[in-house]
Amino acid sequence: MMEDKRLCYSHLDSIRDTAGKLAGSVTLMEICGGHTNVIMKYGIRKLLPDNVRLISGPGCPVCVASQYDIDCVIELAGRGVPVATYGDMMRVPGSVKSLDGAKAEGGRVFEVYSTTEVIKIREKHPDIIFFGVGFETTSPMSAFLISNDIPVFSVHKLVPPAIKALLAEGAAGITGFIDPGHVSTIIGAKAYRDIKSPQVISGFTPEQVLRSVSILLELIVDCREEVINCYPEAVSEEGNEGALELLASRFKVADSSWRGLGVLPDSGLEVRDEGLDARLIHQDILSGVAEPLKTGCMCGQVLKGLLEPNQCPLYRKECTPTDPKGACMVSEEGGCAIYYRYGK
Repeated sequence: MMEDKRLCYSHLDSIRDTAGKLAGSVTLMEICGGHTNVIMKYGIRKLLPDNVRLISGPGCPVCVASQYDIDCVIELAGRGVPVATYGDMMRVPGSVKSLDGAKAEGGRVFEVYSTTEVIKIREKHPDIIFFGVGFETTSPMSAFLISNDIPVFSVHKLVPPAIKALLAEGAAGITGFIDPGHVSTIIGAKAYRDIKSPQVISGFTPEQVLRSVSILLELIVDCREEVINCYPEAVSEEGNEGALELLASRFKVADSSWRGLGVLPDSGLEVRDEGLDARLIHQDILSGVAEPLKTGCMCGQVLKGLLEPNQCPLYRKECTPTDPKGACMVSEEGGCAIYYRYGK
């Protein structure tokens, strides 16, 4: 513990020294709910120099699912299609209700913690579908279900295209990125190499995050648009080749709709086998789902780093963890829920 503290102080000294060499202010974005949690829990933002701003991006897998896709799955559940999904998705609000609400009204909705549970549920509900949510980290589990002939409604997203979209839009003025650790264990450091921005892949301890900030600032000072892997104990250059092969066999890359970012080209995973794509199997039901109306929730702006959660007019008023109005307040990795947890 004392060694960790010593390293944290050492990295903070390096951060201050390097920040003094910057030509002006910089904005760094982390794209992982786990990193956001560590940063908020240990007050890392408050420790940084005034010219170094750290913001959160679209790092919550539940949060980036589009409102329309959520409404589609709620409609399926309400029309008698048995739906299984992970716990975080149960409480994410749709336009009218959540999957929890659909279940309370008689919908066949099953909250699961592993894909093996879905296979067991199929014994009694042979027409079960799985609502596949998440980044590259969780998508292999959906691929496993497809391999077992269970249809998947995929809203799986790919992180590198989102980084490119944020850079292209430029609204948040991002100077460099702290790339997600868990996602990177699957896709490897090479997945970020064609992105023209300073980047560091980070672990999840306070010491690792501070070290990543320090190295990221050095890249910025030296004008180096490179990717530095500061999490080599878990992340390789090539990634998890077995998982990537499984994904490629069951999914194809396709355009995908993100909350806050809109439709991004080649940013999602679509089921290859049309007979196991829940969207196509139930397109007769889904054809009647309307595009959602805009609400006062500012999740999209939070995910793009344009607003802090406490700048949303609903935050801590109409929107709380017990009564969430937006996805960012539901998941433990959501920026609004993390802010709320640490009293911001």
